[in-house]
Amino acid sequence: MSSRIDEDDHNLEVLGYKPSFRREFSNLATISFAFSIMGLCSSVATTFNTPLLLGGPASATWCWILGSCMCFTLGASIAEIVSAFPTCGGLYTASARLCPSTHRAIVGWLVGWLNILGQIAGVSSTEFGLANMILGAVSIALPDFVITPGKTVGVFTGLLITHGILNSLATKHLAFFTRGFMFVNLGTTIIIIIVLLATTPRSEMHPASYVFGSQGIINETGGWNNGIAFLFGLLSVQWTDYDATAHISEEVRRAAYAAPSAIFIAVIGTGILGWILNIVLVLCSGPLGDLPGTSGSAFLQIMVTRMGVPAALFWWTFVCLTAFFVVQTALQACSRTLYAFSRDHGLPNSGYFNHVSGMTQTPLRTVWLATCISILPGLLDLASPVAANAIFALTAIALDTSYIIPIFLRRLYANHPEVHFQPGPFYMGSGIIGWAANIACISWTLFVCVIFSLPTILPVTRDNMNYASVITVGVVVVSGVWYILSAHRHYHGPSSNLTNAGTGVKLDVNQGNSAQELVAVDADEKKPQSGSVA
Repeated sequence: MSSRIDEDDHNLEVLGYKPSFRREFSNLATISFAFSIMGLCSSVATTFNTPLLLGGPASATWCWILGSCMCFTLGASIAEIVSAFPTCGGLYTASARLCPSTHRAIVGWLVGWLNILGQIAGVSSTEFGLANMILGAVSIALPDFVITPGKTVGVFTGLLITHGILNSLATKHLAFFTRGFMFVNLGTTIIIIIVLLATTPRSEMHPASYVFGSQGIINETGGWNNGIAFLFGLLSVQWTDYDATAHISEEVRRAAYAAPSAIFIAVIGTGILGWILNIVLVLCSGPLGDLPGTSGSAFLQIMVTRMGVPAALFWWTFVCLTAFFVVQTALQACSRTLYAFSRDHGLPNSGYFNHVSGMTQTPLRTVWLATCISILPGLLDLASPVAANAIFALTAIALDTSYIIPIFLRRLYANHPEVHFQPGPFYMGSGIIGWAANIACISWTLFVCVIFSLPTILPVTRDNMNYASVITVGVVVVSGVWYILSAHRHYHGPSSNLTNAGTGVKLDVNQGNSAQELVAVDADEKKPQSGSVA
């Protein structure tokens, strides 16, 4: 095991970074992390209302598998890049390395902020969804219970603080707990599928034409045509942080193998099992007019109708637990991204957040920075739910855009003399398979970003307007202006924190230092460091 860790650390040094974390995540823990971030049953639970109540049951059925197939090409393309650049910066670091030196700073800056803000919005929106799931269950158990914005925000804040505390544990404890997440996730999904089928009388199951056919296309958008209404179902399957596993690469053993493989396996598993779950939910859903019910969750209402209140609430506890795992892993990934960005001098903090705790060997400062920032959109819900939802809507567009930029750059500058893409163990090759996957995922992502930008209900009012595209463009513009006015002074793209063993001079991966120079560090520097790594 020691030799494998040494090899991982050597590979990280070749990329220009000093090893700062303990590699405690095994193959099982890494795969479990990848499954957990994708949510599966909790992701379906929090987004099932959208396809079902906008495009109808057939939208929920077909859009999941359609989106999953296309996300498979995205996951494979991301895994390929992660295998070549196994650092906690993930696709942010890769983007800056896959373009000429003159563009590295601005590309890294843009992708970094898109990815960070997308992750923060994702943590916040998922936690807010979990708070609503918990309160929805309370309203089922206690019919007189009234859900208020204050109660929702209170539960939301308490959950995020809990996740901040859990993420303050040492890496070995995080890896230990994470190993079990996948089994709870998959087990809960499979049991709910079996119980729903067992408790729904055959006579009350919907026919195939309702589940798969034209009878199941029920347009409730108020004005969009059936095609657009149907495509709104894609909003369910696309809401995932596919590169989160990349951000724990520096804590993973055999990272160049394990991290991309975990992404690849989780995308396939989530796609197939999630499709079966959607089919069963639609099959057993009962009258559409009874949904989403008093809890506001169609998923929970279907469980209550078929299983009864006690059994439904019992299994709903495990669905909430899988959502809890999603936020746990998402916050860990977000904190590592912030650490990587600070390590490259992307944050205006003079290296304050570029710090690894000597006690836990984790970046505690960025854990709590991510926690505190993620609380803000939820607090905004007290003043303006429209504004809060606008920030939550940033997640998918910001993350997906940050994913396809490095994929595009890798192909655009494949033959550029300053760009050296060294494939990792996970590689689709330079032939038609790799090209087809890259082109498909870029085209698909641009297409769904258009869908994400459309208001789902017509006529458009101030309350139902979709501000996702406006917020995303605003992030790009503000970050660009910030870079021009100030940030260009301290941020120059990914920056090595290695020093030459002989001279003590810090090396710069952006100025053509060779791999041999970058790994010429003292033996003491090859060991995990405590304290600041700036």
